[in-house]
Order: sequence, then C-alpha cells, then structure tokens
Amino acid sequence: MDNRDEQEKKQIDEYKKKPFINFADSINRSVIGDWGAITRGGCLVRIVTTLVIIGILLIFLLLK
Repeated sequence: MDNRDEQEKKQIDEYKKKPFINFADSINRSVIGDWGAITRGGCLVRIVTTLVIIGILLIFLLLK
C-alpha cells in the first residue's frame, strides 16, 4: 500500500510539471481502461466486481 501511495504522489508531481502527460494518460485509460482502479476500491466494490465477473462467466458457460 505504501509503495502505491508513493508512486501516486510521484505521478501527481509529474503531472504538475508536465500537464500534457496527464492528458495522454487520460486518453490511454479511456481507450484501454484502468484495471488498477478495481483493486483500489473498497470491500463493497470488490464484492460487486467479483459477482459481476462470476455472473458473466456463468452466462458464457450456460450459453455454450
């Protein structure tokens, strides 16, 4: 957790120095998605995400 916090602080400092990096990251995340956001969520977010993933897998298995 501390490593992630330090990395985010460094990234924020970098964004302040070079604002177009923030814009480029935003564009990339909108195209690719930010999978790290799922793991940063609280307990409820993790439970809902897990249920959604299991539900999607069950739907695919039942449709085969």
